[in-house]
Amino acid sequence: MDTVMITCRTLETEVRRAMNNTGRFLPVTYLESGLHTRPRKLTDALTELFREVKADRVLLCIGQCGNALMGIRAGDFEMISPKVDDCLSLLIGSTRKKTNISFKDRAFFITSGWLKGESTIMSEFKRLCDEYDAELALEIIGDMYANYRTIGLVDTGTSPMDELFEKTEELTRLLGFERKVYPGTTDYIEQLLTGPWNTDRFVIKKPFETITSEDYEGM
Repeated sequence: MDTVMITCRTLETEVRRAMNNTGRFLPVTYLESGLHTRPRKLTDALTELFREVKADRVLLCIGQCGNALMGIRAGDFEMISPKVDDCLSLLIGSTRKKTNISFKDRAFFITSGWLKGESTIMSEFKRLCDEYDAELALEIIGDMYANYRTIGLVDTGTSPMDELFEKTEELTRLLGFERKVYPGTTDYIEQLLTGPWNTDRFVIKKPFETITSEDYEGM
């Protein structure tokens, strides 16, 4: 069966690691990382890509991402996607595990791939500084992330952590947050590549079926 993968650019190093670990190398289309903050644009981008798919199966290696997958309809192919709310849950191991950590530590999670994206806290802060003075910009960014108290660095073993520490030093100081490292994994991506695909961990759609909110119950 011809199989292709569609995933987010923020997961590129983890996808490569998973393919190396499993020996399962597939054609991959990477979506621009900024789309995960714009669900409607992500939905449109996926819909457009599906029109061009020439395969029997699509492994959709992304999470719900702000309900961007709701209403997405498979083309003339089987579609399999992890049952997670976002890509961070995919790397941490599950939505429930990420939620428990978030609740306990009030953590805002960061990966090396996320920092390479076009929209980060620092880029947002610098944009605000261009519009307002630094003091007001800091107040605004502080209000935006008032529910968090920890910068959570997710270590999937695919990028040097000292580099991630260096790149988040200013951010941690700026917000006055604690910084912690949490273990990440490529296991979920590896299972997506190889199977088995059970309905506890994956959304499985036959050709021309549509993803609904019920597909993500119990994740």
